[in-house]
Amino acid sequence: MKFLEFDQKYETELIELWNYCMIHDQISIEKFRKQVLYDENFDKSLCLLAIEDHQLVGFILGMKRKFPYLERGLEPDRGWINLMFVRKANRRQGIAKMMVEEIEHRLCALGVKRITLAAYSPNYFFPGIDVEGYPEAIFFFEHMGYEGIESSYSMSKDLHDYHMPETWISKKEEAEKTGFRFGSFEGKDALEILEFAKNEFGGGWKRNLLMAMRVGEAEDVVTVVKYQDHIVGFAMRKIDGNVMRFGPIGVGRKFRDAGIGGILFEVKQQEMCSKGIYHLFFVSTDDPGRRFYERHGVRVFRVYRKYEKKI
Repeated sequence: MKFLEFDQKYETELIELWNYCMIHDQISIEKFRKQVLYDENFDKSLCLLAIEDHQLVGFILGMKRKFPYLERGLEPDRGWINLMFVRKANRRQGIAKMMVEEIEHRLCALGVKRITLAAYSPNYFFPGIDVEGYPEAIFFFEHMGYEGIESSYSMSKDLHDYHMPETWISKKEEAEKTGFRFGSFEGKDALEILEFAKNEFGGGWKRNLLMAMRVGEAEDVVTVVKYQDHIVGFAMRKIDGNVMRFGPIGVGRKFRDAGIGGILFEVKQQEMCSKGIYHLFFVSTDDPGRRFYERHGVRVFRVYRKYEKKI
């Protein structure tokens, strides 16, 4: 058994093994390159291939920031294990344990004191370990000293028969009578919405908007709500290029108890249907978010558990 730092000559073999092991998270070479190799923080010394008898039997991807990420900065004491897998025939031979210990050692040498599993922003594949999809991973990492700290949920909704319920139509009309307006983003509001997103929700939300603006899609994918001609909320989709991917959605603190978020979500679903987009999904929300979406007919399809370890 030997570990090699990532070499692109193994790329095709790696993708085949990935899709064999990670059955709930299939990937293409193009997606692998985009989310791993093209990430500005990629370091091949933290991306290891396990080779036995000239065959690829395992893979582990670690990450440590080289460049600051928005308001989070470099997070100098933090590192990630983005994902890991071992060929089924080679499990229970200590390979996974050796890979994790090697990455922990290398991250520790870089000043890392806390390792998070999977939930690496912005290029995570999943926000934690899939509780039902990979139960063996939960057992393994708990045995390695990782502690579960919170749950998150992937959710989806079929929009084929969507129509805005009468109750929400009435709520929208009442809101409009008091000065709220719902509509598509316009370029003349770019600076206002960017400042609003940063102040109310943080740099990650501002980044999502900026990316849509830079590729000329913001007018198509962003829906805003205004009150007295000022932006007080927005919803968007397609943050990773998939037209069905929904989120984020948010309303300013001042109006969060006024039911505006619910109206905005219904407006967004109507907008998606009008463009022939008949399915909605998002990768991650927390418990309050899950309860909000469930009230609108969105259902959980994956449950994740976030794990961390102090080293």
